[in-house]
Amino acid sequence: MDIDELETLLRDIESDRVERKRSIAERNVLRQAICAFANDLPNHQQPGVLFVSVNDDGSCANFPITDQDLRTLSDIRSDGKILPFPLMIVQKRTIGGCELAVIVVKPSDAPPVRFNGRVWVRVGPRRATATREEEGRLAEKRRAKDLPFDLKPLVSASLDDLDLEVFRRVYLPSSLASDILEENQRSPERAQALRPYIMNIIPM
Repeated sequence: MDIDELETLLRDIESDRVERKRSIAERNVLRQAICAFANDLPNHQQPGVLFVSVNDDGSCANFPITDQDLRTLSDIRSDGKILPFPLMIVQKRTIGGCELAVIVVKPSDAPPVRFNGRVWVRVGPRRATATREEEGRLAEKRRAKDLPFDLKPLVSASLDDLDLEVFRRVYLPSSLASDILEENQRSPERAQALRPYIMNIIPM
C-alpha cells in the first residue's frame, strides 16, 4: 500500500478497515484486530490496517517505535496464537508527521481464522467474536476458494479465448443430451449476453 492510501485510511475515522492503537502494550488486542482483518467478514477483499502510535482521532500518540517493537509485532504472525497464520506486513512509516508502526493484514484464503480458538470479526468500526452464522459465512468463503481449478470461473476470459469448434464438437456433446442441444438455438454470443442476468440471480 502506498503512503497516500495509508494516510487516507489513517484519517478515515469511520472505516472498518482500520484500527488505531496508542502502543503495543495490549498484545492480545492487537492479535484480535489482526484476526478480524484476516477474516474479512464484510468481504472487502482488501487489506485491513492496524496503526500503532496513534490516537483514536488520528492524532499522533508519540509512542516511540523501536526495532524491537517491530520484531515483537512481526512475531505475532507465527507465535501460534492466530491460526491459520495471517498474511501480514509490518513496517515503520511516517504518515502525516506521525512515526507509526503499520501492520497491513491481507484477507485469508482459508477462513475462519482463530485467535486462541475464537473467531474475531469486524462489525463496523469495532471488533467482536463471530456468531455461529458468521462463522458459517466464513466457512462458505473458504469452500468457494477451495473449488477445483476447472470449476473456478476465469472472469478475464472472452469468447476470443475459446476454441468454439472444439467447444461445439467435443465439450457440448459430452455434457448435454442430443435432444437438449437441438432445442437450444442460442449462439455463443447470445448465451454470453445472458451472463449479467445470471450473475445477478446466483449468489456469489
